[in-house]
Amino acid sequence: MSPPSSNLPQALLQEIFGYGAFRGQQQAIVDHAVQGGDALVLMPTGGGKSLCYQIPAIARHRAGKGVTIVVSPLIALMHDQVGALEEVGVHAAFLNSSHSLEDTQRIEREMMSGRLVMLYAAPERITNLRFQAQLASLHERGLLSLFAIDEAHCVSQWGHDFREDYLQLSMLHERFPDVPRLALTATADDHTRADMIERLQLQDARVFISSFDRPNIRYALVEKDNPRAQLLSFIRDEHEGDAGIVYCQSRKKVDDTADWLVEQGINALPYHAGLDASVRKRNQDRFLREDGIVMVATIAFGMGIDKPDVRFVAHLDLPKNIEGYYQETGRAGRDGEPADAWLTYGLADVVNQRRMIDESPAGDDFKRIQRGKLDALLALAEAHDCRRVRLLAYFGEASQPCGNCDNCLKPPVTWDATEASRKMLSAIYRFWQHGQQRFGAGHLIDVLRGKRTDKVEQYGHHSLSTFGIGADLSENQWRAVLRQLVALGHVVTEGEFNTLVLADSARAVLRGEVQLILREAADTPRRARTTRSAGAKPTTAPADLVGDALERFISLKAWRGEVAREHNLPAYVVFHDATLAEMARMAPQTLGELGAITGVGAKKLQAYGAELLAVLAG
Repeated sequence: MSPPSSNLPQALLQEIFGYGAFRGQQQAIVDHAVQGGDALVLMPTGGGKSLCYQIPAIARHRAGKGVTIVVSPLIALMHDQVGALEEVGVHAAFLNSSHSLEDTQRIEREMMSGRLVMLYAAPERITNLRFQAQLASLHERGLLSLFAIDEAHCVSQWGHDFREDYLQLSMLHERFPDVPRLALTATADDHTRADMIERLQLQDARVFISSFDRPNIRYALVEKDNPRAQLLSFIRDEHEGDAGIVYCQSRKKVDDTADWLVEQGINALPYHAGLDASVRKRNQDRFLREDGIVMVATIAFGMGIDKPDVRFVAHLDLPKNIEGYYQETGRAGRDGEPADAWLTYGLADVVNQRRMIDESPAGDDFKRIQRGKLDALLALAEAHDCRRVRLLAYFGEASQPCGNCDNCLKPPVTWDATEASRKMLSAIYRFWQHGQQRFGAGHLIDVLRGKRTDKVEQYGHHSLSTFGIGADLSENQWRAVLRQLVALGHVVTEGEFNTLVLADSARAVLRGEVQLILREAADTPRRARTTRSAGAKPTTAPADLVGDALERFISLKAWRGEVAREHNLPAYVVFHDATLAEMARMAPQTLGELGAITGVGAKKLQAYGAELLAVLAG
């Protein structure tokens, strides 16, 4: 069998996928994989990771090297990934528990014959003894072409989505050392990268790291104050009628938030592991296939979501670390159009995340690293400077202020809070000195502001030297100071009631050896409108489409919707919005002109060309 020709990948990109050129490092990765090299690929969501293994799989199959096995944890999404490949004329299949015995045997026959180009399967199946025997048979006959391990960060205990099933994937190298492997992920810091290389035995693999920058995403992190009202204002003012994802930490909060958004006229659905599997699948299918749905979810939802037109990702609770935050926000704006990553957080978020780390059964090394990751996220949340610069710096990438995040667009007001911080720390110390007791935030602020509540009287705290020394600041301002002192690690919380304790670093602050420049407390936000705005739902068409071009775009989307329903696929699998927009602008009148549109490959031109020309002609 001869190796694939060097110009074949470029030809396949144009012929099958309808793209004229690779982006970024895609070309180098594809060429390396086509020639049989191992690689670790770090590429941001929306950067085109799938093509990095799909093109080599097709090229190597055409050279007679057999089937590519794609390891994916995303059972629910394999259907759509395979459907997208079949749409462009690539013979692919998936194996999971949704198949009947008859379907499973049919797919296995296709695999064993070498006719399949790609087979998607979960790691549990890959490591199954029966499946391993089938792979061994393929290998003996020279029909095992490539392993693509998607979402490879799942193999790392330091990653944000560790899955034990991935640990056994080292057997692929041990049993089939001459079969090339591609490990791909969108997010991994230094610890996670090193872990992936060791656990997957990729020490000799080439490492490709693309820029982590997603310039179309605008990052905003706001102080929590009536978070539901803040969320509703954000959706109403900036994303009325758009598709979006709202992440919450608990299942109950997901359900309550989804119900409340529906009451406010937002087309929202819940998603979490506690829902019946059929409900989860139905809600996910609706999100992928319908326009303008807001999915309220735990982080159980989202990995591998290919929907390109998600216009916002909102967090109502603080994520665990920057990798998780980056992965989740990366689900917005995969089409390259403007999108928002919006997060609201408060003191309780910081306290809860620290407690989850401290109370976990993990070892001390693991806890230490997780605390460091949380501290990095808190530094991002409390930053006064460009969010994007800090986010990219976490992944080792230097950058310039973006001019697009909340801090760049409206620099936060800061103040020298050194004296205020010393007063607060001193009050916490006086509690302990007075009766060796510990108290929470509310009582602390009452003492600082000089409020003689029953509790203050009961414990005699009105007699403390710190009683009333902070009357010049509002409760909201003191809460902001406390949140930032906790975030900076000068104050820690303990026990069921989150009582406050001074950390060792507080001594330097109390002695005046450390200057603390903190963010001013945000103004209380105006309440969100609780009824839907009058007027038509805004169109999701690009702004430059007007007149006849806009009418063509609307007609094309309606046609695409019908085709997608017939094929039981998300609309974007048929054609992306960007491809329809280019058709609407160019108004091609012949098959040749239509075939020159980006995203129109040979198979789709053959299948849909005549219908599209009819729609465009009106």
